[in-house]
Amino acid sequence: MHALDPLTLARIQFGFTVSFHILFPAITIGLASYLAVLEGLWLWRGNTVFKDLYHFWSKLFAVNFAMGVVSGLVMSYEFGTNWSYFSSYAGGVTGPLLTYEVLTAFFLEAGFLGVMLFGWDKVGRGLHFFSTVMVAIGTLISATWILASNSWMQTPQGYRIADGRIVPADWLQIIFNPSFPYRLAHMGIAAFLATALFVGAVAAWHLLRGRDDARIRTMMSMAMWMVLVVAPIQILVGDLHGRNTLEYQPAKVAAIEGHWENPPGESVPLILFGIPDMKSETTRYAIEIPHVGSVILTHSWSGTIPGLKDFKPEDRPNATVIFWTFRVMVGLGMLMLLLGVVALVLRWAGRLYSNRLFLRACLVMGPSGLVALLAGWLTTEIGRQPWVVYGVMRTADAVSAHSAMTLSLSLLIFVVLYCTVFGTGIGYLLKLAAHGPDEHTVTPVGDELDKRPARPLSAATESLN
Repeated sequence: MHALDPLTLARIQFGFTVSFHILFPAITIGLASYLAVLEGLWLWRGNTVFKDLYHFWSKLFAVNFAMGVVSGLVMSYEFGTNWSYFSSYAGGVTGPLLTYEVLTAFFLEAGFLGVMLFGWDKVGRGLHFFSTVMVAIGTLISATWILASNSWMQTPQGYRIADGRIVPADWLQIIFNPSFPYRLAHMGIAAFLATALFVGAVAAWHLLRGRDDARIRTMMSMAMWMVLVVAPIQILVGDLHGRNTLEYQPAKVAAIEGHWENPPGESVPLILFGIPDMKSETTRYAIEIPHVGSVILTHSWSGTIPGLKDFKPEDRPNATVIFWTFRVMVGLGMLMLLLGVVALVLRWAGRLYSNRLFLRACLVMGPSGLVALLAGWLTTEIGRQPWVVYGVMRTADAVSAHSAMTLSLSLLIFVVLYCTVFGTGIGYLLKLAAHGPDEHTVTPVGDELDKRPARPLSAATESLN
């Protein structure tokens, strides 16, 4: 077995830390909007069920938000330590975009988060609702800037090269690059889907354990409506995103589809399953459906796309990996749509809250939104290789000059620390979810809980024991 080189180790380390981090912002985005909806419904209808659910989910939001902030800080340092040549070469674009995210989104969230989490009994209803809405908007603005930066790396434009570095030439072109709107919509919807499935799984857990009350039913009902409405929209957005990728990153699409040669004028089959072999330049054990690939990719019966052999070997992404990560994402998306349709049928039959097979399916599907999100992210990022800025800077030219030993040791430390710290945090989140929503009571003035430091984790009062 060959030892891993510094480039591979640096990619694994960044991929590991980002994979942990991306889970928390996704749930933060979804829960922030969910909390705004819950508080808005309470103010509109006066039903205390919505208020109780708000206070329950605000605890999970607070813990998740704190873990997202901590995990995000690590990546800021990694840009400098592990990818210094990238930061030096492309920092004129990516640096300001990330700065805009801090100035517009993070400050907005931080400014209103304290009021949202700790001001329920201290400020008026209107101000508190406004604070919740501002936090929700802040999470969406944050996603906008992050995805603008990532999308520019995928489809760069609006720049010029001066003195060996990338220099911004047109910020509107940089921000609104060709893939930006598709990535923003796809990621935003993925966050809402992942949150809805999480909420539905929590409701299913309590229903299966015999707790059947208005709060649990409301959670399940809202989650399943969200899945039913958003899943087909995500499929449509995914199709648009795929066609955009075919236009600007055809090698990625060829790798995703496992196609090596597509003669002009011949239709493209859909390869359902197979094992792409990068060395032999073929997809082994391929199970194909004629013409369907053309229909999906080009919306025509006989449309064609480039094959991987149309690109130099050094310019090809790893088809063996993204062929399967893409299918995991799409397969889970189809199951989400099926879950929403089944929920609609059971709702019509009056069995949405009592069908135990369906409730078990909701429980199993709880993490599927996050799994699909991770699979999609891996498809996007590995499919961009061997470029860090597509067509402009190769990943091999972006990595810092560290030894394999240094990167191996730091990777080991990251794995141990992340699994310990965030494993504990995720365990605490699941404990809060298992406790379920209770009736909200006002914290008495002078109570010890009221004297705790007003930091996000203080919003969750349950102990770890």
